[in-house]
Amino acid sequence: MRPSKNDYAEYYHKYIQELKNDNILGILEEQLNSNLELFNSISEEKANYRYAEGKWSIKELLGHMLDTERIFAYRALCIARGEKQQLPGMDQDDYVKEADFDKRQFTDMVKEYELVRKSNLQLFRSFSEQELNRRGSANNNEVTVLAIMFIIAGHELHHIKVLKEKYLG
Repeated sequence: MRPSKNDYAEYYHKYIQELKNDNILGILEEQLNSNLELFNSISEEKANYRYAEGKWSIKELLGHMLDTERIFAYRALCIARGEKQQLPGMDQDDYVKEADFDKRQFTDMVKEYELVRKSNLQLFRSFSEQELNRRGSANNNEVTVLAIMFIIAGHELHHIKVLKEKYLG
């Protein structure tokens, strides 16, 4: 199953269109395996690298990915359970600024990435077809649970491309 364009805000189409197949659980599992390999190849010293003044470090990039996946998984859970209230948005730059990711150990962050993704995969596997198609509102936009799962994968794919092109060249 793949979400239709009316299942998410237009902004997220750029993420979803990059995903080449409809097996979202398979995509998320493959990302976990390939990205763990990638992250484990980055040294602590390299993890502090910024490709330009004012850009995030690799640690901040991974921290942003962690924060975003957690927030979107929370949204998916709320909507799957029938939440009717508007779910809040987030300002990614404020979150990164307040998190102080550069003071953390990169290996700890990589382990956290693994645990967050594994936990979310378990949650996502538990959703019925009815739950996957439930619609809710987050950041003033309607979205389905299935679309959120695709957004998580597409968002991660986007940042991994940036990591490979601009940070690891």
